[in-house]
Amino acid sequence: MSATKRLQTIQSHLSTAPASGSGSGIAKPEIKVVAVYGAGLMGAGIAQVAAFAGYDGLAIIRKSSERIAKHMAPEGTDTAPIIDGIVKAIKTTTDRAEAVKDADLVIEAIIEDLAIKQDFFKYLDTVANGLLIKEINAKCPQERKKRFGGLHFFNPVPVMRLVEVIRTEDTLPEVDDALYAFGKSLKKKPIRAKDTPGFIVNRLLMPLNREAIRMVERGDATFQDVDTAMKLGAGHPMGPFELFDYVGLANKTDTNLLVGKGWVKRAEQGYIPKAYVEPQGTLIQDLVAQGKLGRKSGEGFYKYEQKGKKSLT
Repeated sequence: MSATKRLQTIQSHLSTAPASGSGSGIAKPEIKVVAVYGAGLMGAGIAQVAAFAGYDGLAIIRKSSERIAKHMAPEGTDTAPIIDGIVKAIKTTTDRAEAVKDADLVIEAIIEDLAIKQDFFKYLDTVANGLLIKEINAKCPQERKKRFGGLHFFNPVPVMRLVEVIRTEDTLPEVDDALYAFGKSLKKKPIRAKDTPGFIVNRLLMPLNREAIRMVERGDATFQDVDTAMKLGAGHPMGPFELFDYVGLANKTDTNLLVGKGWVKRAEQGYIPKAYVEPQGTLIQDLVAQGKLGRKSGEGFYKYEQKGKKSLT
């Protein structure tokens, strides 16, 4: 069956697993309509797996359709028919109000910029009153917080099986259960974590990555050998420097700063070792200053040809 045909025959209903929450008297929300806001690597990947899981009315912006088509089309083939198939099977829009107005679940996958994210959620407050739990009074800010949780996917989303389901201090158990069931419906393995800096994976991975940077800065090893060591010695699918390039170096810098601030506070409170927040050099920042942002710019730690194949810088 062609990729276009598969999209056109997406199932229209989703059954979710029974709730395991503590029971606040509110039924676990049933997620049918999903809106993915953001068209980068993460947004397009989430949209793709949600579409194939059979969700109704998935609303994404047009650029995401193009990214999905590129992933699905054999190299060198015309993606226009696949984009047409996506448009027929999935509701697409560039109007953010239109994208979220009927959604049971809105997934934010926009740029790693705190101010932009805060602006988006302020906007979402004004237009998405029915999200997840309709019995809650959506006009009360404290009540809206109860319908908020995290879904942390991993790149590339269609390939990586893990999704971290994040609960805040305010997240209702029913919402947490709904997000967990949603992750399972995407054929992912969901795991639960509290809302702490880095959650689980990044909390373990970022100290490793920071030490990888320090090793190269000290001259202990080349970045190529560090990548080889972690792939062949530790079984990682990508080395840390390949991962930096894949995610984007500017994005990695911003994420490090955001998570790092949270870690500094945690270290001051004694929750994590102070070594986790030791300052590192400017290896990544220097590349960013030169316009070397990773794959998306054609060069980061590695150089990339048009087809994405890397060569050494």
